[in-house]
Amino acid sequence: MDNTKTRLRKKNLILYTLPSVAGMCGMFLYVVVDGIFVGRGVGVDAIGAVNLALPFTLFAGALCTLMTVGGITITAIRLGRGDEKGANDAFRQAALLAFLVAALLMAAGLGFSRQIAVLSGANSTFFDMTAEYIFYYSAFSLPISLGFILQGFVRNDGSPGLAGAAIIVGSLMNVFLDWLFIFPLQMGIKGAAIATGLGQISVVLILLSHFARRKGALRFGKTSFSPVLASKIMRRGFPEMLSQFGTPVTTLCMNYVLIRMLGDLSVSAFSVMSYLTSFSMGIFLGVSEGLQPLIGQSYGKKDADELRFYFRSGMAVNLLASLAVYVFLLVCGRYVYALFNSDLALLETIEVALPKFGWAFLLIALNLMIGAYLYSTKRTAQAAVIMFCRCIALNSVLILFLPQLLGPEIIWYAAGFAELSGFFVAVALLKHSEKNGIVFR
Repeated sequence: MDNTKTRLRKKNLILYTLPSVAGMCGMFLYVVVDGIFVGRGVGVDAIGAVNLALPFTLFAGALCTLMTVGGITITAIRLGRGDEKGANDAFRQAALLAFLVAALLMAAGLGFSRQIAVLSGANSTFFDMTAEYIFYYSAFSLPISLGFILQGFVRNDGSPGLAGAAIIVGSLMNVFLDWLFIFPLQMGIKGAAIATGLGQISVVLILLSHFARRKGALRFGKTSFSPVLASKIMRRGFPEMLSQFGTPVTTLCMNYVLIRMLGDLSVSAFSVMSYLTSFSMGIFLGVSEGLQPLIGQSYGKKDADELRFYFRSGMAVNLLASLAVYVFLLVCGRYVYALFNSDLALLETIEVALPKFGWAFLLIALNLMIGAYLYSTKRTAQAAVIMFCRCIALNSVLILFLPQLLGPEIIWYAAGFAELSGFFVAVALLKHSEKNGIVFR
């Protein structure tokens, strides 16, 4: 019986994590290709402009994460208990909240793109292109938000393969449209933003087929705003939203310091490294999000052994993946950087900075898994503390003030120091919360 259980757990581990990793990597791959086309087709400054727009686009993604993770966490636990009606209530409420958030983001981006560019730190070199990218990206807020939230629910509803396939198809569509709009049609940076939006429309259409075929337990249906359920969704999703805020906060602070202390070229170099970081994050997020339904359902069944198996497996996979990514970039990085732009000064700046910046991957991978494990098992407060410390408090303080104390070059180490400090906090809270074993509520 134990061997049968172990085989089933391993099968589920592969079934859920591989499509999730493939889908996430596909999603982040189009971000990387976006950067390559922008760098090659528009120029080095355009890479920096897209990076300066990232705080807004990632802020939008963090708000979508709030609804997605909160909704699927509640849904997974309720499905584990056999409560299909309760699971559908959570799904529909999360979808409604995502729609409302998307509408607000669209209005903000279309109406205040230039003001957002100012807040993002864009100087005269980058300002017009940053504002243009934000404007056109915002026009597609609805499909981008719906694509994001439907991925999580389709995966959670027993179709991880379809969720992964949808992201891959959307990414391929985005790559083709990037080429078409930037090179033959010469649309510049706005072409990249429009390509992203159109790619997400294809993702939404594919994911909707899951519900049209009535493959799982979740269904679209009538719903109305419920303050109680909406509050519960936002509480459950809050830690992961804080985690997602880490990237825009880091990007905003890094851009601010780099422009003022190391110059425009360092911003473009950081932008290329951010593209590579985002692709690596696809692996780590793919593992943690792929395991989330399994962890939630195990918690709903009150199976402590199964919970620990999935958590330890996720930690091991993420650690090995982060080591592989870091070594690959150290050995083969120069060939990857050159895809974005062959400017010699840019490549030399990246080669010096990446070893100092990239070691943070190892800790990001572990912190993401610990956070996902905690919020998926109703330890929202502990997960929120971890995410706030590493993603908002520590990284902003270290990035902004370390260069003032120790010189500008220390900035490349700052994100890693923040993740290391956050890891110590995460381990301490995890051990404290399980000092008497896992508590089921």
